[in-house]
Amino acid sequence: MSSVWQVAEVVGGTDETDTARTIRLRVEGLMGHLAGQHIDIRLTADDGYTAIRSYSVASAGMDGHLEITVDELPDGEVSPYLVRNLAVGDQLEIRGPVGGWFVWRPSRVNPVQLIGGGSGVVPLMSMIRAHQASGNASPFRLLYSLKSPHTLLYREELRRLERESAKLTVDYVYTRSTPEGWPAKPARLTADTLLARIFPAEENPDVFVCGQTVFVEAVADWLVMAGYSAESIRTERFGGTGGIQ
Repeated sequence: MSSVWQVAEVVGGTDETDTARTIRLRVEGLMGHLAGQHIDIRLTADDGYTAIRSYSVASAGMDGHLEITVDELPDGEVSPYLVRNLAVGDQLEIRGPVGGWFVWRPSRVNPVQLIGGGSGVVPLMSMIRAHQASGNASPFRLLYSLKSPHTLLYREELRRLERESAKLTVDYVYTRSTPEGWPAKPARLTADTLLARIFPAEENPDVFVCGQTVFVEAVADWLVMAGYSAESIRTERFGGTGGIQ
């Protein structure tokens, strides 16, 4: 982990959706990172103006590369550039990876329940990838709440990982529109829907919740009221005041 600014080179990129892109970076001296950490990116304009934004790391953290997935904000200062203009060979100023609370470690033996709203799935994907790479036998479940099939990140990889691994289960909640043939109408996540699709409290899962602030606070409240230990719930939230995904 580094608390100083350093240079990262863009070595690859993949479009996830019409507005989201995964960016692969090579960082000199990086010896891996913890699943769930984030980095800061600093962009500096010609007139000296700087903008700094934090992005969760999506990769598993096994080598000197890391990946972030950026969802473009229509009025953003940084995300449109990263999604639309950044090219292989470009360099970015980054700081990190940082964070030691919202992380999953392969030494843990408890079942793991991941709950993501929208792009809040990004650090949870890092945990899924790290879990798959580690050989850890703990079961993982992901409850992924998103607006529509068009906003689904890591579509093919999640399908493949769930198909290939008996340790991973993925459930989706679509709030605005659903895939063709989906067995339920679109609806916002509720406490009843949540509790029906996650590990029960008596199994003592480690729970990680990430998304917009209102989403995270609502989910955490539902979990505590349902008997989940507050100490077992770890949350990560990002800006915006939108409601439940």
